[in-house]
Amino acid sequence: MEPTTITINGTPESTAAAPIQEPQRQQYYMEKARKQLSAFSTALGRPLTCCINTFGCQMNARDSEKLLGILESIGYQATDSEHADFVLYNTCTVRENANQRVYGRLGQLGAYKKKNPHMMIALCGCMMQEPEVVERIKTSYHFVDLIFGTHNIFKLAELVSTCLDTRQEKKHRTVIDIWKDTDKIVEDLPVERKYPFKSGVNVIFGCNNFCSYCIVPYVRGRERSRRPEEILKEVKRLAADGVVEIMLLGQNVNSYGKNLEEPMTFAQLLREVEKIDGIERIRFMTSHPKDLSDELIEVMSQSKKICRHLHLPLQSGSSRILKEMNRRYTKEQYLTLAEKIKAAVPGISLTTDIIVGFPGETEEDFLETMDVVRRVEFDSAFTFIYSKRTGTPAASMENQVPEDVVKERFDRLLNEVQSISAKICGRDVHTVQQVLVEEENDHTPGYMTGRLSNNTVVHFPGDPSMIGKLMDVYLEESKGFYYMARPV
Repeated sequence: MEPTTITINGTPESTAAAPIQEPQRQQYYMEKARKQLSAFSTALGRPLTCCINTFGCQMNARDSEKLLGILESIGYQATDSEHADFVLYNTCTVRENANQRVYGRLGQLGAYKKKNPHMMIALCGCMMQEPEVVERIKTSYHFVDLIFGTHNIFKLAELVSTCLDTRQEKKHRTVIDIWKDTDKIVEDLPVERKYPFKSGVNVIFGCNNFCSYCIVPYVRGRERSRRPEEILKEVKRLAADGVVEIMLLGQNVNSYGKNLEEPMTFAQLLREVEKIDGIERIRFMTSHPKDLSDELIEVMSQSKKICRHLHLPLQSGSSRILKEMNRRYTKEQYLTLAEKIKAAVPGISLTTDIIVGFPGETEEDFLETMDVVRRVEFDSAFTFIYSKRTGTPAASMENQVPEDVVKERFDRLLNEVQSISAKICGRDVHTVQQVLVEEENDHTPGYMTGRLSNNTVVHFPGDPSMIGKLMDVYLEESKGFYYMARPV
């Protein structure tokens, strides 16, 4: 039996006149859901728990903090166990194996739910924006209670309330609410941060680039910039709450401000963020090379707070392949940009993304990529084997590269990247550097772990009272990809 689809676009029943606007509408539903869940908790005789598992990028991680904030505001207590009363998968669909992981995990959840029928299972995120995925879940995973996408996460309390309403009918129904696109940005909803001392801050949603291999513009929608006053208000609130490091987030932060009524560049936004007292470190990602301006480079060179790290995806070193990817820059333009950045910001850490095996990639194309890697000397690189994504132009391209050829090239690239990374990591050994202490070391008792401004990991003796503090350490030894240090 296929579950019923329920879409919610109505007005709270307490209003008989004009519809309530967001976020007031969701505040109404948060109060309604609180009452419903309180009754449910009383009936079970214990507090209700929730678990969010996040797949994918830092945008998804930030979305999950917002989702958890809503769930906690309506009465759930967070747990790491999937044996919770409410389990939510925030999914990624950039690569096919990400989808398969979700399906595998769903099967395990279904077995658990048979023993605990009161449990609620929800799916959201990029994977849910693909119609064929939703159809598969409706057909094969009847036990799922709630499906929603990337554009309406602010409606979670409303959707949970509707799921609880359907349970009163003693009949299982799946609530499905997928928006194809939106121009809506809802502010001032609850957020539960993972870290008390650092936080992501969304500045722009969506993507207009349509790289031929990428599904993101189809599942995240068109670019929508937040108003600068809302961003600055959020950062000030975070600073007042003890946050010392922020990460400005967007699929392409360099496009920030183009669609605002009063356009503002990303560099201008950074200048305003830097003025906020209490914020000591500013990071951002991701930057598209075609949009990285001289103005932004100048701001980075002059800033005392912007971290000396820039993630600048290359994807390929072949101008021919870059054209097929619709990246809109050439190998030469990328090299010129990297050289300009390194000259303006001495000691900056450059990291990147590289795809191996894009359709039609020849050995000569691959060697062009290796050439860029050697000339730029990236501190690190996320290397990926090309994954065909249905619905993207590249998926239907001819000359798909044989798997054995791709694997051999991937191994060569990885070895080169790791060799360069190990050499570069040692450049600051025997110097004193500032580190943000992030957590206890998982493997060595009595040691803490933190990051330098350039994002390199450092391990050093210490105790949990250091977490969240900026402190000086002496880098005693380079281990290739991280440092061993001692507090100064």
